[in-house]
Parts: sequence; structure tokens; C-alpha cells
Amino acid sequence: MTPRDLLPHIGNLPQGPRNAITDVAGVTVGHCTLDANEVQTGVTVVHPHAGDLFRDRVPAAAVVLNGFGKSVGLLQVEELGVLETPIALTNTFSVATVATAQIRQCMAANPETGRGLPTVNPLVFECNDGFLNDIQRMAVTEQHYLQACAQAGTDVEEGSVGAGRGMSSFGLKGGVGTASRRVAIPAGGEHTVGALVLANYGQLPQLVLAGQVLGARLVAHQAQTAEPEKGSIILLIATDAPLDARQLRRLALRAGAGLARTGSVFGHGSGDIALAFSTAYTVPQQTARPMPAVTMLHDGLIDPLFQAVADSTEQAILHALWQACAVTGRDGHHRNALHDLLPGWPSSSSISPSPDSP
Repeated sequence: MTPRDLLPHIGNLPQGPRNAITDVAGVTVGHCTLDANEVQTGVTVVHPHAGDLFRDRVPAAAVVLNGFGKSVGLLQVEELGVLETPIALTNTFSVATVATAQIRQCMAANPETGRGLPTVNPLVFECNDGFLNDIQRMAVTEQHYLQACAQAGTDVEEGSVGAGRGMSSFGLKGGVGTASRRVAIPAGGEHTVGALVLANYGQLPQLVLAGQVLGARLVAHQAQTAEPEKGSIILLIATDAPLDARQLRRLALRAGAGLARTGSVFGHGSGDIALAFSTAYTVPQQTARPMPAVTMLHDGLIDPLFQAVADSTEQAILHALWQACAVTGRDGHHRNALHDLLPGWPSSSSISPSPDSP
């Protein structure tokens, strides 16, 4: 049993075997982490399936909870309701580089892209890791994206890895977290919902963990500066339930419920974006191939999936914060790890002084 396994289980739905987004069959996750003094950043990639996403697209939809963000590819997702590249996460100034890598990756697999075939829609989400990472170095390269793709698998590392390496949450170390929930819907079958988050948001006094208001207590033990909310969080939801893009947008919206439970108010300077996709079927790129004949889940049966999204999102955020290790980066900037401040939590909520306590 790992320390992660001792954390509170959010909600009353069962988790999948890995308690990760990869419990949705076919989904894999890979990281490339850059950890070199002033450079604390990376790339994380989520593959909805193992095939060619440009040729066999998956249904998807996104919701912008607060639009202070610079992601690429959302406009076409909104219009067409499909993904045609892996989902990439990185820092704000590396979006263009990773998008270029996705385009080159698609052209290598499909040489007629942009000629005999349509152009490809790269999809890259971002958060600003500039407190710990020297973001002006623009250290992420196209090769780093490809490395993350090559390392994708079903075992998902969490915390200060990949795109999460330089992220901060609630004045502490943030990063990548994941979780899953399983639902049994009468007349709708059994389905899995998985969440993966890139947590880089929050004000410490507002922090709530598994229903426990801990932020106000942590403030007394953690050096803080009074600054407005200017972080972000990316919330990715996967499911094997047969849903169309309209229904997936409704699922994505419920990620905001899980986010709010942790103390987020979707602050002015926070880019809070959720995307949901289904692996139940694919949509062909070429018109010569038939469209799928899929019976969608009835809207009246969708509530259990809403709960699964909210619970797995909250659980994934808890995992991101708890699994993150302390990091020192640009100009000596430091973020403490939550598990170092709450070593006995949840059985004990005593707080250990941080090294930079006043």
C-alpha cells in the first residue's frame, strides 16, 4: 500500500483498479520532465487510443470555466466535436513548440496532411509555471513532446512530473494528478470515468481537502504574499460511455463541481478549462469510410456520470497536491510539498512548520 492509497476516498462510487484516467480502456499517459536548476517544466501527453487519432478521431467537448488561458485547438473542438491529436499539456510559452510537434507528428504518419487530406488540429493546454521555471528560456523542444508520447503507458506518475514539474497550487507545490470512478447505470450499463488534472491554481486560505478546511490553518505555518489568483488548472475527463459531443460538454462542465470543492473560485487570473472525451467509438477522417452507428446513452441516465466526474476530479486534485515533491527553481524560488506540512494527514491533521515559515 502506498501513501496515495491512504488518502480519503472522495464520494461513494468505486474507483478503478489504478484509480487513474487509464482505467478507461485504451487511454495512456506519458511525461517528459525537465529538471535542471532554473528549468523546472515539461510535457504531459494523454492518448485516447493507441491508433492514429487523425484518421480515427474521438468525440470530445470543452468548457471554459474561466478563460485566462492560451491553449491551442479549442475552437475546432467546439465546432466539430472531435479530437485528432493526442492531448498535450505544457507551460504557457511552450504551446507553439508542442503544437508544431503535433503537426509534424501527424504529417509523418499521414504525408498528405494539408494536401490531399485536411489540415490537422493540434490540441495543447497550458499553465504558467513561471514562478519555479525560467519560462523565458523556452526550454521545451519538439523532441520533448515526442519523448512524452513514446513513454505513454497505463501507469501514471503524479505530482512534480511532466507538465506538472513547475506548477504551484495554493502557494504549495502543484502538478499532475489522476483518479477514476466506476458507475453502474440501470438500463445504461457499467462505465468508467477517469480524470487527469494539471493543478496550478488556488489561494492557500481557501484550500479544502476532502471536505476539511485546512487552508486557514496552513497559512499560519507557511510564508505567503497577498497576491490575486493568477494560476490555472486543466481538467481532462475520459469515459467509455457512448456519448456525443453535446453530452460530453455537459460532462466537462461537472469537472467544475469537483474543482470548486477544493476551494477554487475560478479566480480572475486563472485559466480553468475542462475537456471530456469518449472512447466508445471513433469518427473517421475520410468520407469514404462509414460513420459509426452508435446508440448514445439517454440523457435521463447521465447523472451517475456527472457524479463520477465531480468525484474523480476532486480526487485527482488531491492526488496532484499530495504526490508533488518540494521544488526549488528559478532565482531560488521554492514551493513546499503538502505532504511535508501534513505528515500524518488524514489520520492526524497536525501541521509541521515549513522551512520558510515566518
